[in-house]
Amino acid sequence: MVGTMVLLPAFLRPTRKTRRASRPDSPAPADDVILDAPDDRLSPALVSAGQGGFTVAAALLAATRAAAQWEERDAYATRLAAFARSRPEWFEAWRAADPGDPGVLLVGAQLAVDRAWPSPGRAELLREASPLITAAARADDRDPVPWRIALDHARGSRAGHRYFEELWEAAVRRSPHHYGCHVAALRYLATFWHGSHGECFDFAEPAAQDAPPGSLVQALPLRAAFGYLTDACGPEVPRERLLAAADRAVALSARFPAADPRPAEVRNTLLYVLLRLERWEEARTQLALTGPYATSLPWSRVSEDPLGHFLRLRDALLADAPPGALAALLPTPPRARV
Repeated sequence: MVGTMVLLPAFLRPTRKTRRASRPDSPAPADDVILDAPDDRLSPALVSAGQGGFTVAAALLAATRAAAQWEERDAYATRLAAFARSRPEWFEAWRAADPGDPGVLLVGAQLAVDRAWPSPGRAELLREASPLITAAARADDRDPVPWRIALDHARGSRAGHRYFEELWEAAVRRSPHHYGCHVAALRYLATFWHGSHGECFDFAEPAAQDAPPGSLVQALPLRAAFGYLTDACGPEVPRERLLAAADRAVALSARFPAADPRPAEVRNTLLYVLLRLERWEEARTQLALTGPYATSLPWSRVSEDPLGHFLRLRDALLADAPPGALAALLPTPPRARV
């Protein structure tokens, strides 16, 4: 097997100890919970888009670019591309009005990859998307988000390690701790060495160790743990490694206010992992910290009704349901208990 860390940079500092979050008073009312709710900046752009306007979306992406807010830019471009997929005429009007806008080019590249992914003709569609990604990257040489899209494109087209390494180096040169690029790299590793979860942890753990304490990259081992817990393939990962990933994510969650949309996906994924590890009280803490921000990941991986599944788990936790009842709400692969 090709050495994973030949492909990706190595970080060698020793693991730091983590701290746990204190439990907030109470979670959000169930009626307030919305799946993948937009934050206060994205919401007006989506409302305007629903009315056919694109200037608010353009201004939002321009603001993230001017302030080098790459994590937010990535999240907003992804959500706007999802909207454009359902309302293509909206995006075409935006592109016709300002075809050279870096925001238009970024959303267009994301949209092209999104459209290709479920298609039987994925390989051909991804080839057609390549010039769009290149144009988005050239629009602003500082921006790592087109390179995250390129990393996803490489995974979908099953690009070789040498080419992927070149993309990775270009991405981290622009933003060394960009969470989206790190998740894209982790997914690439998981795809090419399906079942070799050790390699995913070997990448995720040192990357998190190198990242600043408040960086979302601190949650990368949690993503590796989630991948392992939802995949029946490959050799066992020691429980200590799963516990350490959860501990690091608990410490990261504690750095954000309760009911903050920024770490919502991390908190939802952490809730799942803590439940699988039977850390019930810490799971209740994360549930309260999550507030109304339920996210598709991880619940869409275990249910066709992710919001309903989240709410059922929420009700069971709030009712202090016995472990057996909670476990019944968490479909597990054949490796079973961890």
